[in-house]
Amino acid sequence: MPEGPSVRKFQLLTSPFVGQVVVKVGGSSRKINVNDLNALRLQDSQIRLVLHFESGGFLAFYNCRMHWCSSPRANPTSDILSVEFHRGQALDALCAPDPVCYTLLDQRYFSGLGNIIKNEILYLAKIHPLTHGSLLARSDLERLLDCAIQFSSAWLHSKLHGKGLHPQIYQKEECPLGHAVMKGTFGPSGGFKRLTWWCPQCQPAVLSGDSGPSPVTM
Repeated sequence: MPEGPSVRKFQLLTSPFVGQVVVKVGGSSRKINVNDLNALRLQDSQIRLVLHFESGGFLAFYNCRMHWCSSPRANPTSDILSVEFHRGQALDALCAPDPVCYTLLDQRYFSGLGNIIKNEILYLAKIHPLTHGSLLARSDLERLLDCAIQFSSAWLHSKLHGKGLHPQIYQKEECPLGHAVMKGTFGPSGGFKRLTWWCPQCQPAVLSGDSGPSPVTM
């Protein structure tokens, strides 16, 4: 899935077209008849279509999923880059007796938080990815949430200024302190599994004796 900063950058670049009328349509889609978009007004910009507007500008959408909806579907209270982000709701989710690396990717509470952000903020907060949220102090969860917001905002700022991301742990063999990094594939039972990198020394394990899942190294 695209990370929140990438989606937010797209939204900021497309927002000037909100309220304008489509005067010409190009491209193709198997989901909708693109010609039906002619003469419609762009209501909102959210995260393979070309829309030409009355101002003379155009928007091109590549490799995206399109479908009709009656109103915007985004929930700003779960968007980590929104001023309406609900910290209390996110903290309550993190308190669950599940590995924090599972909860962080739950888009119901952390919309826009993808696998890169997950890896980086767990390292920044010095939390082992398989630590159950219920075993962590509230202050640790607060710090993790702060890292999520700050890292995502910094990444967005870099993107808007044409700068790249320089991860500390994601896809690395060593952490910034020179420790060997481990890699595993983790995910909820019956759910999607994602690659995870962590430093055993900087992120010591805090697992319950009988409920912690076994790492699957690759």
